[in-house]
Amino acid sequence: MSFQRMNQAKQNLLNHGTVIPATPLALDENRNLNEKYQRALYRYYFAAKAGGVAVGVHSTQFEIREPGFGLFKPLLTIASQTIDQLTAENARPFIKIGGVCGKLNQAVREAQLVASLGYDAALLSLSDLKDESEEQLVAHCREISQILPIIGFYLQTAVGGRILPYSFWRKFLEIENVVAIKVAPFDRYKTVDVARAVAMSGREKEVPLYTGNDDNIILDLLTPYVFKIDRGQVTVRIKGGILGQWAIWTKKAVEILNEIHAIVESGRAVPFDMFQKNSALTDASAVVFDAANNFAGCIPGINEVLRRQGLMTHSHCLHPVRRLSPGQAEGLDRINREYPWLIDDVFVKAHLNEWLLEKTEVAVTE
Repeated sequence: MSFQRMNQAKQNLLNHGTVIPATPLALDENRNLNEKYQRALYRYYFAAKAGGVAVGVHSTQFEIREPGFGLFKPLLTIASQTIDQLTAENARPFIKIGGVCGKLNQAVREAQLVASLGYDAALLSLSDLKDESEEQLVAHCREISQILPIIGFYLQTAVGGRILPYSFWRKFLEIENVVAIKVAPFDRYKTVDVARAVAMSGREKEVPLYTGNDDNIILDLLTPYVFKIDRGQVTVRIKGGILGQWAIWTKKAVEILNEIHAIVESGRAVPFDMFQKNSALTDASAVVFDAANNFAGCIPGINEVLRRQGLMTHSHCLHPVRRLSPGQAEGLDRINREYPWLIDDVFVKAHLNEWLLEKTEVAVTE
């Protein structure tokens, strides 16, 4: 069967490992899409040397699909246009990932739209398929993979995911057009399940793992998952991240990932300070994602960091009930004081006006 394949240069980048921000939604004071600042965000990620973006995912707010907002197609169109302009001006691979969710009919429509807008892969959420059997889940994934390449997504249950056991991932990895898996259960046991499935599948060189475990980012990227199986000893590594945490302070995220890649490729012992950096980043993520309140303020937390940098005008979400939790703003103040090496404010300040410049843009409608 003929599938839409990922461009080889982009597949090579994905396999090597890169920073892929799970991008947020820029709104104005009336909670309408702020196109000027939305485009500026994509320019920021590109300038920070991220390797791609994920659009229409949890950090973007799943509510963009609701008829009352109707922002799914306009937002994906704006992202694709802006990125195509950037890559035309600065020739380097940059991966466009579109979020796809819902039951089969909705997922097929979304995947077809994502493919028609020139995206390279779909990040496939199974959150709406809580009652389906394992076989039905795999059939669902296989159907979407016939439209465009897919990235598996193990989302934590606290924000709507379902438990996906080792047996599911073994079957999922039999789907030919799988190009990566985002592992985000916030659970070490479940993360190992996915790594073991990759090792057993024999596809460890062609299906990279990406962390979405915001509570353990650096150690995820440093950890070798080693399995002794019939064909010998197999090592599986998490190569990069598709992260809401990397939608902020992205320049520093790129520097951290480059440092990790250098350590892994050298084969030398992991420097002790990397463990300190991991705990600091986990501390920061706990505040940004509002772990103290079961992640209620996770999206406003991302938006507030970007607002403080000038990359958003407001930290609003589409639904007013979503706002910073009590104490979360003060927590962000503390993170800025205690971990300045995590913050890329200087980089943003130097380029913000450039990213906000109005350019020739095509109007988009639902």
